[in-house]
Parts: sequence; C-alpha cells; structure tokens
Amino acid sequence: MTFEQFVAAQGAPLLRLAFVLTGDRHLAEDLAQTALADAYRHWRKVTAAQDPPAYVRRMLVNAHLSWRRRRSSTERPTDLPDTAADRAAGPGDALAERDQLRMLLAGLAPRARTVLVLRYYADLDDAAIAEAMGVSASAVRATASRALASLRTTALAETAQEAP
Repeated sequence: MTFEQFVAAQGAPLLRLAFVLTGDRHLAEDLAQTALADAYRHWRKVTAAQDPPAYVRRMLVNAHLSWRRRRSSTERPTDLPDTAADRAAGPGDALAERDQLRMLLAGLAPRARTVLVLRYYADLDDAAIAEAMGVSASAVRATASRALASLRTTALAETAQEAP
C-alpha cells in the first residue's frame, strides 16, 4: 500500500476522530495533517506495523495530547453561554444534545476525553485504547470511570440549574 492509497482510505476516519477529539474543525484538520505528515516521514515504520491504521491513530492521539499540554499554558478558551432559551425546539433537539455533549467533553481533561472518544466514538476496547495511548488497560478503565462520573455530575448540575 502506498501512502496516497492509505490517505484515500483512512484520511476521512482520521479527520473525524480528530474532530471528535478537538471539537473544532480547523484544529481537527491541523491535527490530522500533522499525524499524516508524521506518518509520511516514518512510512517504513507504519507499513511494517501489524495494523497501520492503528499505528497512525496512535500518532494522532499522541499529537492531540501533546498539543493539549502545550496549549494549556498559553491559551484560555472562553465559555459560550448555554441557556435553555438558546436551545432550539423540535428537529434541532438532536443537534442541541450533540452540542451539549461536545461542551461537556470539552470540560474534561485531555486524557479523559481521549479515553471516552476512543471508547465510544472509535469503538475500541480497553486493550486497544491502552495500546493507542501507551498506558495500561486498568489505567484506561479508571480514567473512563472517573470521566463518566465527572460527566454525570456536570450534567446533573446543569439540569438542576435549568429547572425552575
């Protein structure tokens, strides 16, 4: 398989994964481009791997976590107001729920968010997530448990604030 064939087959899934990890289309494009550029530079290692898509996915996850560490000390994102009046009724409810979930995920630590995205979006098991992140499977389970508990607490707090 050539690099061009790999990008044609795996580029879109990598971009989707990057978008779910970052929550921003432009950052996702930059992240996917960075991972693919690294894959191109190390193409012999990628093709020698047992599972080249998993190898490049790990490169993408590592780049994401590295970016989050660097950006955490220099940039401070602002919170967008999210009130019940801002949410659309009717067919837009699903979109509003996805947006709310994206904002809840953005509030998690980068490692916790990455574990949840790889588990529920990429549909990877704990062993595959552990391999992709370079941690143990028990660390993945513990991180996922804490992240889900945090999401539940935050969602309950928001629900309580919206109630009259």
